[in-house]
Amino acid sequence: MFSKLAYSVFEQSIQDYHQFDNVDQPIKNPFPKEKIEHLLYLKNWIDTVQWHFEDIIRDPNIDPVAALTLKRRIDASNQERTDMVEYIDGYFLQKYAHIAVKNDAKINSESPAWAFDRLSILALKIYHMQEEATRAEASQDHRDKCQAKLNILLEQRTDLSTAIEELLTDIENGDKFMKVYKQMKMYNDDDLNPVLYQNKK
Repeated sequence: MFSKLAYSVFEQSIQDYHQFDNVDQPIKNPFPKEKIEHLLYLKNWIDTVQWHFEDIIRDPNIDPVAALTLKRRIDASNQERTDMVEYIDGYFLQKYAHIAVKNDAKINSESPAWAFDRLSILALKIYHMQEEATRAEASQDHRDKCQAKLNILLEQRTDLSTAIEELLTDIENGDKFMKVYKQMKMYNDDDLNPVLYQNKK
């Protein structure tokens, strides 16, 4: 199951990050560059760092200048995340390029890589909710509520993994086809963000 492989890579990335728990820790991708696992690990590492960026920027005592710098890093991370999704979709486009698409084949509402993007974020939610459900200094009520949420997240993982496997099977059988749109983010583009291109005058 491809979703099981991907999730195991996401878990490894999360565990590796939390050995240091530092947003500036350089990535050490253990997978060869020609393997899909390399892209999946990099994708989740970006997600994991951004998860912690989002924690840091919500500190009510954060210095405003530091917050602005961090916001710029979050914007750059969002762009990296989108780029990685498109790279991963490129892998699937190549993988299924030989498939004869049936005349009545349908398009899916999201590409395989965007589904794996959701699985990557879900892996992070599960990791951190597990932490909260077992945090010794937290109240029993807190731990119980977090355990209930964790149970739902685990159910979501099962459902999402099933949906991903069904999508990949449908594509392999020609029952569905891939069509990938570039995200065309505008806020980082000097020619598309009015604030940026007006400042260039």
